[in-house]
Amino acid sequence: MATATWIRNELDELGVAYEEVHHLESFTAQAVAQREHVSGHRVAKVVVVIADGCPVELILPASRHVVLDRVREVLAAESVRLATEAEMQQYFTDCEVGAIPALRHWQNVDVLMDNSMRVSGNILFQAGTHCDAVRMQFDDWFRLVNPQVGSFSEPLRTPAPLLDVNENLEG
Repeated sequence: MATATWIRNELDELGVAYEEVHHLESFTAQAVAQREHVSGHRVAKVVVVIADGCPVELILPASRHVVLDRVREVLAAESVRLATEAEMQQYFTDCEVGAIPALRHWQNVDVLMDNSMRVSGNILFQAGTHCDAVRMQFDDWFRLVNPQVGSFSEPLRTPAPLLDVNENLEG
């Protein structure tokens, strides 16, 4: 697979420096972070919601999850729900479902970035496939995408460590 041509064309036309990276198929942003040996704080994942009937691309670090009530507040929307797979295929026709690039590309789709995504240096995001990603400077990405910014996520909870069945529980 390769980075979607429209992504390369768009970044090249705008003169934005970027690097294409390729990895084994990864179906979550956290898996992309692991494959690329970067912190999940630097991998921009996309979650699509439908707010008052309109699609919105939420961009947040792979290390966090969306809180829908906060999204509703930030957008001043009456209703917000996760988009279905069919809706994602309808709006994001030029990429694989679940590999939506963190870019402003689709007409009539707003982009909302979580405040926790602000970092200095590089970020990484999927490039339209589950095997490809783009690495670029956050500041360049932010100027290019010009997202609305709000706070709508929380850190992912890490599961408690499993006890070793051979471990002495008495202390």
